Amino acid sequence: MRYFLNALFLLAICSLELSGAERKPNILVIYTDDHGYSDLGSQHVVDDIRTPHVDQLAASGVRMTDGYTTAPQCVPSRAGLISGQYQTKFGLESNPQYTDAAVMRRFHELQTIPERLKKAGYTTGMAGKWHLGTNRVNAIAAHGFDKVFFKHSAGPGHWNMDLEGNDIEPQSQKGGGYHLDLISEFACSFIDRFHDEPFFFYLAYRAPHVPLDAPPKYLKRFPGEMPERRRQALAMLSAVDDGVGRIVSTLRNHGLEEETLIFFISDNGAPLKIHKVDAPGGGPGWDGSLNDPMNGEKGMLTEGGIRVPFVVSWKGKIPGGQVYSSPVITLDVAATACALAGLPVDPALDGVNLIPYLTGQKTGVPHEVLYWRWLGQSAIRKGKWKYLRSDNREYLFDMERDFEETTSLISRHPEIASALHAELKVWAADQSPPGIWAMKSEPMSRNAAQFFDWYIEGGRESSPSTDSSK
Repeated sequence: MRYFLNALFLLAICSLELSGAERKPNILVIYTDDHGYSDLGSQHVVDDIRTPHVDQLAASGVRMTDGYTTAPQCVPSRAGLISGQYQTKFGLESNPQYTDAAVMRRFHELQTIPERLKKAGYTTGMAGKWHLGTNRVNAIAAHGFDKVFFKHSAGPGHWNMDLEGNDIEPQSQKGGGYHLDLISEFACSFIDRFHDEPFFFYLAYRAPHVPLDAPPKYLKRFPGEMPERRRQALAMLSAVDDGVGRIVSTLRNHGLEEETLIFFISDNGAPLKIHKVDAPGGGPGWDGSLNDPMNGEKGMLTEGGIRVPFVVSWKGKIPGGQVYSSPVITLDVAATACALAGLPVDPALDGVNLIPYLTGQKTGVPHEVLYWRWLGQSAIRKGKWKYLRSDNREYLFDMERDFEETTSLISRHPEIASALHAELKVWAADQSPPGIWAMKSEPMSRNAAQFFDWYIEGGRESSPSTDSSK
């Protein structure tokens, strides 16, 4: 009997060791809002930003120089991220369409990242900005989130778990502190509660998106002369960075740093409104963030609209200190998460599992080609070449030599532009609606003309500077 009991004990120990070895990694996606390419310390573009905790993620992982989002606007960008599919496939292409019942019905029918991961045994949560339909807890939870805290302002939020990690009936949440701090605290409480099982958490900071609302605690970190909107953006991003530091510390306390893959990405470039006017108040206009050295801004398929801060970190699994220059896109988050969860490959997902490329298991590039379509604009990047359309205007840029998009080479290489245009048309034929433009309304055309005249056609070189950020 003694030998039998000893055998059972050894079998139990082996089972526990095997269970620990087979634990699936946690996935944490941190998504900022209208956060320009310049504004991480690790980007080494500006010297007024203070993001030491995110910079440490980049130092311990990978900074993507050519990290893209799927759209230059909040709603479609989030739809692409959370679904892992080009949002143009199901017609959720611009912000107003999240009120379109037919479009949203197609989105509701898709499997999101949390819905997929729940099938693999993950507990799922989100906090912050949603912007993909109603903000009520049950509506967000219907997309696969177990624990929800919608909160993106000083106004009422909605949640089904409190900051102590206790389940509560879905209800309104009011007050209690600064919204960026509160959602960071919620994320930490989620980790504290569910640290013993694999989890997925989506943390969507509404920062530095307007209205700019940083409290004195963060504003006083940035004294001295500067545009007030710039000070607000720096302060809000400092609050985000504090939250990242708290979350990493919470992971460390539970021994989960080497069990957790972290993505830190912005949803699109900063809105500059061309002249970066330092208007009083914190409402519509420039949000204080910067896209340098990328050209253009939110609402454009130039690099300033879609190339964003993009960091991937997995301590002990991905070699640290990497600067990765092959193009990647937010679609890769879903494909990577599902692969790590052991789910079968789904051809509906448009992204790529990045981990083999970041660990050196695979050579080559994750993507041979990437596509975009946003209202009257469309673009394709293939290797070093990027072909861009705005209404009937066409441009061709060499991304290796001119990622600032200062000189179109379309007259010099018409054959390359023609081939890329043809490939873009083939892709666009499968989008909803089909075609290289989803919409050609006059207001969009006028707005696009103004932006492209300034950023691409030389308007900024021929006009006196009104840049209040300098």
